[in-house]
Amino acid sequence: MSYGSNSTRCLQLLEKCKNLKHLHQAHAQVVTCGLGHNSFALSRLLAFCSDPHHGSLSHALKLFQHISQPTICIYNTMLKALLLRNDLIQTINVYTQMLQNGLHPDSYTLPYVLKACARLQSSCLGELVHGCSLKLGFVSHIYVGNSLIVMHCAFDNTKAARYMFDEMPRLSAVSWTVMISGYAKVGDVDKARLFFDEAPVRDKGIWGAMISGYVQNNCFKEGLYMFRLMQCEDVEPDEAILVSVLCASAHLGALDIGIWIHSYLNRLGLPLSIKVSTGLIDMYAKCGKLDLARGLFYEMPQRDTVCWNAMISGMAMHGDGEGSLELFREMEAARVRPDDITFIAVFTACSYSGMAFEGMRVLDKMCRVYNIRPKSEHYGCIVDLLSRAGLFEEAREIIERIPSSSNLSEEAVAWRAFLSACCNHGQAQLAEVAAERLFQLERHSGVYVLLSNIYAAAGKHVDARRMRNLMRNRGVDKAPGCSSVEIDRAVYEFIAGGNTHPQIEEMQSVLHTINKQVDFSCSDHPNLFLVDKK
Repeated sequence: MSYGSNSTRCLQLLEKCKNLKHLHQAHAQVVTCGLGHNSFALSRLLAFCSDPHHGSLSHALKLFQHISQPTICIYNTMLKALLLRNDLIQTINVYTQMLQNGLHPDSYTLPYVLKACARLQSSCLGELVHGCSLKLGFVSHIYVGNSLIVMHCAFDNTKAARYMFDEMPRLSAVSWTVMISGYAKVGDVDKARLFFDEAPVRDKGIWGAMISGYVQNNCFKEGLYMFRLMQCEDVEPDEAILVSVLCASAHLGALDIGIWIHSYLNRLGLPLSIKVSTGLIDMYAKCGKLDLARGLFYEMPQRDTVCWNAMISGMAMHGDGEGSLELFREMEAARVRPDDITFIAVFTACSYSGMAFEGMRVLDKMCRVYNIRPKSEHYGCIVDLLSRAGLFEEAREIIERIPSSSNLSEEAVAWRAFLSACCNHGQAQLAEVAAERLFQLERHSGVYVLLSNIYAAAGKHVDARRMRNLMRNRGVDKAPGCSSVEIDRAVYEFIAGGNTHPQIEEMQSVLHTINKQVDFSCSDHPNLFLVDKK
């Protein structure tokens, strides 16, 4: 058999690799066929090693280290392998080695390195690579330009991202998608919407970025409206869009939309992914359909930590503390490792169900067995748990255990939970202690409102007015209350003090009629609302 046919057979063998054993056999064939220094063959070996399911990064690194003069193609393959395995420091090291060897990066190299800089959250390193891209004339290249926009958005630097966007001679759908996501990430949904409206062509990614942007910024009603617009354009939703819409439906209580998504997926005969199933479970639980959520949960062939968390949280919000704890034990038995969100859900369940002792046992397990350091949310839940049970001294001890290295907002979360419980239990003196500390930690309207309410409930109307005046004088604004209701598959939102609803006059008329009937009932039965204080 000739050398050429051996080489061809060897390269074909490389393409057929399915596991690490095959790789070792193919590698041996590469060497025996005399292709040990062939750039293409070596590049294919490295490419297989980069496979996150079947490859071996350590084998790739050993192979790479034995290549005497790597080409730019080999460097790019190695950079991709490292990036896929999220070995970001090594990615930068290999890039640095490439520069030291006198090779210039190309339009494939730079996107890999820019992504590594973004994930490392290293703006200084990112600026250096940006400068290199500029010097080599790759900034106008579509892939490099989009990667630069992605990197600047990862650093929340929308000004630099916008500059890159404006300077690019040719834009793609990815360019528009990244800018929409970037503005949404920093909370500027109005700018994101402007980019969405100006996009010349709106593909699935652009629609998804805008819907997700609204949902991430708690603009759930706008997110659902955008989803309806997308449907009118006959754009088929993907998994990410469906998960965003389910999240919006859950927060608004829009059960019909959630059911439609579930039916839509069943109609297409698509298997429910873990992400979509988790979104459905969360939606059903928050819309009051706990049985449907539980049924869907137990039908799932596989469940990740996020899925378990959603089900435990769903049972917690329905006041089923025992059920949440039992599910937590099932999670442990299934050898799924709980994370910090899991324990927040369990603590909340114990708090709502008055299970203080069980909650403290779970806290001990979290710290001792799973080595999870309590965060501000955990301290807040534990303080709430103890305070609801009337164990105020124990709750104060927990607050004092918050490490001094923690930032002030973490301590504020715990004090807020303590203040709320004090108000619920009529503990005016302890509430004053908590409020005094919170005044030092933050400017939050809730402190003033809670303290004013507890004074009013205790008949201390002068103190209640003093709190309201203090709040006004310090320029602390209170966000108006907001609620929503679903009628005939449409979600209506109401804001306290608002009068913008088109049917506001009819609603006020109905309320006026109800008030007159209540007044009439009270005048006919003067003792109806009296409380026996014996």
